[in-house]
Amino acid sequence: MPRPPTQFPQFSSVADVSKRLAAAGYLPDEQIATTVFLADRLGKPLMVEGPAGTGKTELAKALATASGAELIRLQCYEGLDEARALYEWNYKKQLLRIQAAQVRSADDGGGADWNTVHDDIFGEEFLLSRPLLTAIRRTEPTVLLIDETDKADVEVEGLLLEVLSDFQVTIPELGTVVATRRPMVVLTSNATRELSEALKRRCLYLALDYPSAEREREIVLSRVPDLAPGLAEQLVRTIRALRALELKKSPSISETLDWAQTLLELGLDTLDESAMRSTLGVVLKHASDQHRAAAELRLN
Repeated sequence: MPRPPTQFPQFSSVADVSKRLAAAGYLPDEQIATTVFLADRLGKPLMVEGPAGTGKTELAKALATASGAELIRLQCYEGLDEARALYEWNYKKQLLRIQAAQVRSADDGGGADWNTVHDDIFGEEFLLSRPLLTAIRRTEPTVLLIDETDKADVEVEGLLLEVLSDFQVTIPELGTVVATRRPMVVLTSNATRELSEALKRRCLYLALDYPSAEREREIVLSRVPDLAPGLAEQLVRTIRALRALELKKSPSISETLDWAQTLLELGLDTLDESAMRSTLGVVLKHASDQHRAAAELRLN
């Protein structure tokens, strides 16, 4: 029976999580820090769910930086299959090797030994490791980010259940690959569809929404420290007003930071109507959203 992968907790306390994430450029609240600490200590995958642009992916990136781990990312999408998520064989290279073996056999006056060729072409040299297998095989600290899980087909959830249960993968031609070191796993979801209860049961759950005005202001000033506090206050107030509108795509936290950096680069010291009109494209990427914002915020 394979031995379970070893757990190596990365954080000593909730306060340690907060401190190290902040040093990595991510300011967590108490709930985030506590849930991350528990996921680390219990060896559980962390499922982070919330609207697009609330910092779910950034949390995984910051976790990798804070723990000195390698980030392995599986970007989910409709049509993602096992070959793209787990592993596949390099068929073109295998075919070339078969052809080369046939040529050698013909030169020697004999037939190609299929058993020998088979063992040759199904070796490590021909294996294309995808994110899930790569994360399982790593012996160094690893954060496995399964991004936008809700965009993948239901069949992929079954694959994730198998992998996240035992952290092992069976490759028929090579045998079973068992993780020696359990990666820290973060799954994100924009809640576009309901994920299975079986998958959720294996995870700790964190609902992530847009931050409060005070926390977003702190995030802006930590990432764009040269921005005047008063301008940061104006910026966050405007962002929150935009998010209150019925837009196709509300401004994300990263777009808030982009806007802050834009104002700084332009040398602006206030976010007046003129500044908003000329820079609104930094945060609103749909013409209809810009028209609605202009009408609601009276930028005509």
